[in-house]
Amino acid sequence: MTEAVTPPALVIPQLIVGLGNPEPKYEQTRHNIGFAAVDALARAWQISLAENRKFQGEYGEGMAFAGSKIRLLKPLTYMNRSGQSIQAVTSWYKLPPESVLIIYDDMDLPLGKTRLRLSGSAGGHNGMKSAIAHLSTQNFPRLRIGIGKPKDAANTDNSETVSHVLGKFSTTETKLMSAVLEFVIECVEMSLKQGVEKAMNRCNSRNVANNE
Repeated sequence: MTEAVTPPALVIPQLIVGLGNPEPKYEQTRHNIGFAAVDALARAWQISLAENRKFQGEYGEGMAFAGSKIRLLKPLTYMNRSGQSIQAVTSWYKLPPESVLIIYDDMDLPLGKTRLRLSGSAGGHNGMKSAIAHLSTQNFPRLRIGIGKPKDAANTDNSETVSHVLGKFSTTETKLMSAVLEFVIECVEMSLKQGVEKAMNRCNSRNVANNE
């Protein structure tokens, strides 16, 4: 008699975190696309975000759809200390790390591309380094949003990389990014309905820039 194989548990996010920097000068910058994603989700689900000192961030909770409760967070600690804010929420609500979905920018992905994963390293992203340090694990889902590289990436020095990441999208790019954020809402909703693993097939195969 063969032993029944237990299917892997579905990973369903309970807390969605967007990474970014506070202060008006960082608004609409490439590095703040995680904030923009959480704002888009809050609008779609009519969840209001408000500053929460205990959580060191803008926080809100409500129903995503069909009665699934969700929490949204934008850490206001600055990028390299994002983990403090995330840990404050997970400790307070006793949430396991795998229930935290973090959304952030990725220079290695072209504009229009998103990449959903169940775990992984920080890949040089300071916000993710902090999140991994404070959650004490890499095993939590993340959704990376491509912001592309500077035009002459091969000959770009560090200061040009920083100004690319902290720069604002052009008018054309802004239009594209609003379509990307619509797609991000779709990916997150699919993760909530069917689990992150199922949603990965959809979210990792499409390039919004090419309408693929």
